[in-house]
Amino acid sequence: MIKRALISVYNKDKVLDLAKFLIEKDVEIISTGGTYRYLKENNIAVTEVEEVTGFPEMMDGRVKTLHPNIHGGILAIRDNTEHMKAIKAKGIKPIDMVVVNLYPFFDKVQEDLTFEEKIEFIDIGGPTMIRAAAKNFQDVVVLTDVNDYEDAINQIDKNGDVDFESKKKFAGKVFNLMAAYDAAVSRFLLGDEVYPEYLNMSYKKSMDLRYGENPHQSAAYYVSTATKGAMKDFQQLNGKELSYNNIKDMDIAWKVACEFEEPMCCALKHNSPCGAAIADNIHDAYVRAFECDPTSIFGGIVAVNKKLDAATAEELVKIFLEIVIAPDFDEVALEILKTKKNLRVIKAEHKPQDHREYAKVDGGILVQSSDDKLIDELKYVTEKKPTEEELKQLLFGMKVVKYVKSNAILVVKDGMAKGIGGGQVNRIWPTIEALDRAKDGTLLVSDAFFPFNDVVEEAAKHNIKAIIQPGGSIRDQDSIDACNKHGIAMVLSGIRHFKH
Repeated sequence: MIKRALISVYNKDKVLDLAKFLIEKDVEIISTGGTYRYLKENNIAVTEVEEVTGFPEMMDGRVKTLHPNIHGGILAIRDNTEHMKAIKAKGIKPIDMVVVNLYPFFDKVQEDLTFEEKIEFIDIGGPTMIRAAAKNFQDVVVLTDVNDYEDAINQIDKNGDVDFESKKKFAGKVFNLMAAYDAAVSRFLLGDEVYPEYLNMSYKKSMDLRYGENPHQSAAYYVSTATKGAMKDFQQLNGKELSYNNIKDMDIAWKVACEFEEPMCCALKHNSPCGAAIADNIHDAYVRAFECDPTSIFGGIVAVNKKLDAATAEELVKIFLEIVIAPDFDEVALEILKTKKNLRVIKAEHKPQDHREYAKVDGGILVQSSDDKLIDELKYVTEKKPTEEELKQLLFGMKVVKYVKSNAILVVKDGMAKGIGGGQVNRIWPTIEALDRAKDGTLLVSDAFFPFNDVVEEAAKHNIKAIIQPGGSIRDQDSIDACNKHGIAMVLSGIRHFKH
């Protein structure tokens, strides 16, 4: 039976309904600071926490509920005779319900505040109370989620109390919240540049997904509570709900597009680019990306890095696409895209911001820094040197190839990824695949070094004029010699871009 409830909430949604219900059930309400004033102003009978503790708030509210008269009332096990004797001897009354939500650190840490201002949004009293209540959940109902108020009200109204399983669930939600809250604070204080002893993540569920990678797999999408990000803050302007695979593909397509300052379009399918091109404007960039592989783009994703115009939209709706991503859309362009009711139109205003990448394995998580360095030092190792224009094209290819599954080969011509091969267990297969697709491509880009000269020999058959690869093989000289034999320029970048 609920006799006393402590209510202290930053988010006051629905709290009046809960408080009014408790008063109707003859529950004494204790409250603090702003919540006390809010309830009082709305004619709710409420006792200020100072009357319970006999001690005024101090240090700008940092200390107000950290007192034995509060925590003794929460933590006392009702079936434990010694506990009940102890609080009775000290004049402490049990507290049967704790309704608390925390200072909004998740939001404030992302705002343009000073370090000191952000520190003040680290809640201490609230977490201490809800942890105590959650530990003693058999005797204390603890509510941290406004969406649980109605469930608690319904149960109390029918039974006079909340059932064990619900109290256990509410307690579990406390520790789920605190794990994320503490992780966000930890990230704020430690920053991104360290690998801490304990890997703490703070993510909040954004949406349930219809299924995962395949229909028999369940899935949900979580977004960071501590940082901003392109795949967190995007807006969906049209189309049906996003899927697990959609979001994974969006992430890569957008990252490829954002590698470039000039107008760029990336077409992507199954988490790997299938077409990529730069041009003087977005319309031409899309047309050129489409021409790279008119077959694979069907049912894929298109990402562009500049505002999308009506002329480009007219081209996009000619084929079936799952998603179109851009930083913005002309009004007319948006209306054209909306004629395809299922086409997901995504406005992504932020560029990729992650500094860490994570990969789950069974029983562990691998963590690494993001692959944000394109080249180390360019070394011209052949008798023939690439022209200035060829080098520009080779670097274009490097920006794309690092998002293709290894072993990755790109064949480039005139700012177009004319042939893309990857995801194979050796390097020669994707080389043959990319060269065959490219037809008239003139430059070849590799994500990793050549263990043999077979790639160069295959490239020579297709009229390749210049190659860029990281170098580092003990047989580099074999490939250099083959290039010299065929009059091909080769440049070493010094950076490998494996993407497994």
